[in-house]
Amino acid sequence: MSKPVVAIVGRPNVGKSTLFNALAGEQISIVKDTPGVTRDRIYADVEWLNHKFTLIDTGGIEPESKDIILSQMREQAQIAIDTADVIIFITDVRQGLVDADAKVADMLRRSHKPVLLVVNKVDSFKKFMTDVYEFYNLGIGDPIPVSAASQLGIGDMLDEVVKHFDEDQLEEAEDERPRIAVVGKPNVGKSSIINKLIGENRVIVSNVAGTTRDAIDTEIVWNKKPYVFIDTAGLRRKNKIKEELERYSIIRTVTAVDRADVVVVVIDATEGVTEQDAKIAGIAHERGKGIIIAVNKWDAVEKNDKTIYKYTNEIRNTLSFMPYAEIMFISAETGQRLPKLFEKIDMVLENQTLRVQTGVLNEIMTEAVALQQPPSDKGKRLKLFYITQVAVKPPTFVIFVNDKELMHFSYVRYLENKIRDTFGFQGTSLKFIIRERQEKER
Repeated sequence: MSKPVVAIVGRPNVGKSTLFNALAGEQISIVKDTPGVTRDRIYADVEWLNHKFTLIDTGGIEPESKDIILSQMREQAQIAIDTADVIIFITDVRQGLVDADAKVADMLRRSHKPVLLVVNKVDSFKKFMTDVYEFYNLGIGDPIPVSAASQLGIGDMLDEVVKHFDEDQLEEAEDERPRIAVVGKPNVGKSSIINKLIGENRVIVSNVAGTTRDAIDTEIVWNKKPYVFIDTAGLRRKNKIKEELERYSIIRTVTAVDRADVVVVVIDATEGVTEQDAKIAGIAHERGKGIIIAVNKWDAVEKNDKTIYKYTNEIRNTLSFMPYAEIMFISAETGQRLPKLFEKIDMVLENQTLRVQTGVLNEIMTEAVALQQPPSDKGKRLKLFYITQVAVKPPTFVIFVNDKELMHFSYVRYLENKIRDTFGFQGTSLKFIIRERQEKER
């Protein structure tokens, strides 16, 4: 089930980041981020009244002249129109209605996407309400007064946001075909891989543009089984500044990964694995997807008997936060090992939905505890009572313990490795939830 995407657009200093932070809560700046992934504050997962959505900040503008402001705002509006289901257009009651606001409003109106006009910095509804009415002149609906800084009116605004979430997305959930997102930096060969797969299968390809996304979905049938490939390429604007391209491709990646079951992270063999690759892989890891790392252009690398070994180590080091990811070396150009991609996808899908019986899990846990004593602190030792699997995609386990504080990350990792020793779970992350239980409750 893919989450709706909500984007924030607005001029400099109208309070985009303040609103973003107010909605995202403190979740983002806390250091519980994936090791090895630096988090640009581009997106956050937000929940409101049982609706989950991905919030996107389309970018900061710090230019000098009005022309640049306008052209960059158009750029941001375009990103929002391309990727979002709902757009929050934020204006500033103290600066009043500005020419740039009107021009961007025109673009947004023509996009036929739901747009919420939010007037920020309304610290007192009494005092500013007459100024808020001025924004009716933009002609994109009722202005919603908020103060991001004092968190006034945010709930009313979110109520309006979730009203626009689309029922189309629920239909996607009923579609049984596995969804594979092909992600990676620009020019690593994402589209070439998909084109080669289409070519080799001689299938009839149905390119249906996603309902609100501009990623193209392609059905490919392999061994009589249909798969939907989500291509995040299609970014061919050469004149863009590198940072903007990166920001844009990360936003596109987030929306594609959300819709996928398995994510194929494509790395360019001639460049090696980079920090940008780690960022992109981190998005799939954080969202608990099945992951295959496909090293493309393998035909272009000079090899000896140690090359694969050296490459694998380099990838494992840079992507140390996801040791479970499957790695394969391919060439879209020659088609080398591409048929194996489907075998890997099937294996990862199977592992993503694998359920382990409670009895077996508790046997593994008991044995693990016997082999390595749980940590203790100030004379109190961690006790593990019980483990059970509560979900799939990714496989999620709840462990009941006497004291949550004592359950160190390293001991969870140790148990995870024991479970993997038995069941493999290659290509998928595992999620562990630690719950406390008093001795007498047992």
